[in-house]
Amino acid sequence: MLRVDFYNLTGKIYFFIFLVLFAACSNNDLSLKAKKESKPAPEVKASGRVFKLLIMDSQSGEPYRQVREAMLESLNSWGYLQGENLNLTYFTIENDVEKGEEILKQQIANNYDIIFINGTVMTVAASRVLLDKPQQPVVFAANTDPVGIGVIEGFDLPPNHNFTGVHYPLRVNTRFKFIKELMPQARTIGLIYADMPQSRSYRRWVEELFETDPDFKDLRVIFRSVPLVTGKEGTKFMAQAAKEFVLELDPLVDVFLAPNDQMGVQEYFSRMVYANSTKPLVGLGKESVMDGWGATMVIYPSSQSMGRQAARMVKQLFEGRPIKDIYPEWPKENGFAFDLNKTAGFGIKVPVEYIELAGENIVQ
Repeated sequence: MLRVDFYNLTGKIYFFIFLVLFAACSNNDLSLKAKKESKPAPEVKASGRVFKLLIMDSQSGEPYRQVREAMLESLNSWGYLQGENLNLTYFTIENDVEKGEEILKQQIANNYDIIFINGTVMTVAASRVLLDKPQQPVVFAANTDPVGIGVIEGFDLPPNHNFTGVHYPLRVNTRFKFIKELMPQARTIGLIYADMPQSRSYRRWVEELFETDPDFKDLRVIFRSVPLVTGKEGTKFMAQAAKEFVLELDPLVDVFLAPNDQMGVQEYFSRMVYANSTKPLVGLGKESVMDGWGATMVIYPSSQSMGRQAARMVKQLFEGRPIKDIYPEWPKENGFAFDLNKTAGFGIKVPVEYIELAGENIVQ
């Protein structure tokens, strides 16, 4: 005869029911939390509007991905949600100005509330199609030379056109001060750049700095340039073309400085310099150190900060603020990264305060 322990079975049944209820409550809590986090802000929801945002990147990859994601995350936190009250359209032009112009000419008829452009090449394209079209506000980010392109007059002036946004690079003197503090014996710097608008502007700024600021009178820069190559593989081909200049300059310089352009921000250039030189490389982005591309150290503009700053501008425009009241900005935050194995190998002593500022951005 089969015997059943009634009390033991009952206890197990109650325990099973308890687990089911507990799991249901936990899942419900998580569901409510997710809904709460993605719920549009009351004032945004009450407006009943669906905002149309066109996003165009100069190239896929960094720094544009981080800037774009930080911008969208900030908008999300303020209640602007894709599929609910935000309609997003996205393109990348792979550093092809004509492609950017063509897409914009096609898209402008869609009457976007705001066009967000990411990068210098994309800004050049947008300036040719959208400049002085007051009905179309444009916010830029990761743009090396908006003044030179002509979309703004300066960073202490209100926008004189329908463009505003966030500059990309650190101020030139900030990078060279970083080199002087970390490598006080360095006198000659090698700077190989791609022949792009932002690179030519950056060279001009460097030359002006050395001519006007006595703090840098003991330094000199040897410049070399390679032709611009567009497309997804463009930065790879440009880095290969730069190899001959690395071999030429290696005996002449104390340090290489990554260019402030597409070649400098991608991995191929850093890896090539590391493989073919005996001198340290000061990178352009955090990844050049932290992802093992070969850079020794870097001071960089925060892509997340640029994205958040640009998002605030987009939000203000969504809320009806005139673009002439939204001043363009420099990145508000800088970051540091060091490969302490490489700094030690080059005899570079990194001050404790810099290590503290770098935080988790240390390789050792």
